[in-house]
Amino acid sequence: MKLTTLEPAEAIEPVVEAVHSARSCRMVGDILARVGDKWSMLVVMTLLEGNRHFNELKRGIEGISQQMLSRTLRALERDGLVVRTVHASVPVRVEYALSDLGRSLADPVKALGAWAVSNRPSIEASRAFYDSRTDGV
Repeated sequence: MKLTTLEPAEAIEPVVEAVHSARSCRMVGDILARVGDKWSMLVVMTLLEGNRHFNELKRGIEGISQQMLSRTLRALERDGLVVRTVHASVPVRVEYALSDLGRSLADPVKALGAWAVSNRPSIEASRAFYDSRTDGV
């Protein structure tokens, strides 16, 4: 197709679509990086069971440090997936819950988890085969 045969709007359309597509990919990638990282997934899965206080989350998520849990909760709150409620008591208690948006992750998270569990043997076999071919290279 020659550009000279296109109307001006038609000539611009593929360029706009490509820019929009690249921008969309970056946006999707950013969101998937948040909801797909190890700690965010574990926090979301834990909060799907119900609201939790910080120390309950820390005890319930094996291996997470206090700093990483704080960082993860702040990021999830910033993205609108977690709601933080401060209870005016002595001592002050902070409770975390999934927002409606966060609860909407339930089905995708469960589906991804089920996929990972059911495909783990195949993935491990593929990794072992790949590693045996590239060992030392």
